[in-house]
Amino acid sequence: MASHLIFDLGASSGRAMIGALEGGKLSLREAHRFRNYPVERGGSWFWDFAHLVSELKEGFRKAFAIDPGISTFSIDTWGVDYVFFRNGKPIRDPYNYRDERTASAAEALHRIVSRDELFAATGIQLMNLNTVYQLFAHRRDFPGDFEDGSMLLFMPDALHYALTGDTSTEYTIASTGALLDPRTRDWNRELLGKLGIPGSVFTPIVPPSTAGAPLRPEIAAELGIPRIAGIKCGSHDTASAVAALPLRDGGSAAYVSLGTWALLGAELAAPMLAPEAGRAHYTNEGGLEQTIRFLTNITGTWILQECRRVWSEADGRDVSFGELSALAESSTAPARFDPNDDAFTPPGDMPARIVDCCRRTGQRVPATRGEILRTVYDSLSGAFAKKLAELEKLTGRNYKELHIIGGGVQDRFLMRLTAAAIGRPVAAGPVEATAIGNLLSQLAVSGEISSLAEGRRIVADSFPVTVWQP
Repeated sequence: MASHLIFDLGASSGRAMIGALEGGKLSLREAHRFRNYPVERGGSWFWDFAHLVSELKEGFRKAFAIDPGISTFSIDTWGVDYVFFRNGKPIRDPYNYRDERTASAAEALHRIVSRDELFAATGIQLMNLNTVYQLFAHRRDFPGDFEDGSMLLFMPDALHYALTGDTSTEYTIASTGALLDPRTRDWNRELLGKLGIPGSVFTPIVPPSTAGAPLRPEIAAELGIPRIAGIKCGSHDTASAVAALPLRDGGSAAYVSLGTWALLGAELAAPMLAPEAGRAHYTNEGGLEQTIRFLTNITGTWILQECRRVWSEADGRDVSFGELSALAESSTAPARFDPNDDAFTPPGDMPARIVDCCRRTGQRVPATRGEILRTVYDSLSGAFAKKLAELEKLTGRNYKELHIIGGGVQDRFLMRLTAAAIGRPVAAGPVEATAIGNLLSQLAVSGEISSLAEGRRIVADSFPVTVWQP
């Protein structure tokens, strides 16, 4: 039995997991987990790239100590963020997508390319965090980073490059940045030219489930492990998560991949570029086997994560997510808010921002932690219901249930509220959807599965799904 190493990095934590297919079922074992959080320097927010590479190396060490038979590895991360390299090394630490430098850049960019024109050219939901806005700001601040000899790689590709030297760009992660033509699935050179972004910094795009380069010899020697092959999975974490939908009979399903972000959508065969899709804040991102993930980004558990961090610091102890859920369930919500309000994007005092949002929208202000939390829960479940109705209108389809995958399904109260809000069943699970989808790509390259449909049937046989009735 071959085993495979999965690196799954989110915007607050990362982990290394060992996966395998045996007896028609998938198995996962966690080998290493680490914290990943943006660092602030000089009023800006960054990722510590050297720290991430160091943690991946530790993941290799621990995983091989558990299973010396690992044959491949792959990396998935969050979307839109990138690293500039020159002479094989990062020019600077990558900016975090929550950095506020893009606010003024978006306004300046749309004086050149209108919002409707940008959506028509890329099919991507217009959010200030998009790579296209980040690069517009980056060129304003550091034009030298775009000179000949520089190379831009999105986060999972940058980590693969640091470990293997592979310079390719994987399609699903590239699709998050509003830089591709969604029809050709390649860089939109015309758009880049209009915005003054040199196309020379980008590298060739490869599809997900592509064999990459082996570990650099010096890294394999440092770690005392074989030069196992790197695989380019659906390296945007949501692409891998959606690949792991537990579907036995194929077809399309409405889903939410629920973590720091909540990505609600469905798979389509071709991009949907009608202006009404852009105005409803839907996006066309890449999926496995040439599918399009037609979805909308909703701020997910990020708001709860920041409330937890603020209260943990105030109490001098770790406040658990279970405590937050229990407080919410025992309280009532005096108000609701839009989770995508720009006020909730940067790190900071999230409880105070929720109170301020309710005040400025003329609603009753939550007075206790429980009321703040119930306001968050009701706002999230309400946003899911609203966006599901929009999805059905845009696609012309009726979805009998909503699949929710990812770590957020462990919040049973939120699952129950969502089923009530949408008025139909919620099928919750698997929890480790992103890691499972990452594994499916490795299994496809190794020849252990023949198609995404086969992989999904195996997922349905391997992991529990809880159905919540409205």
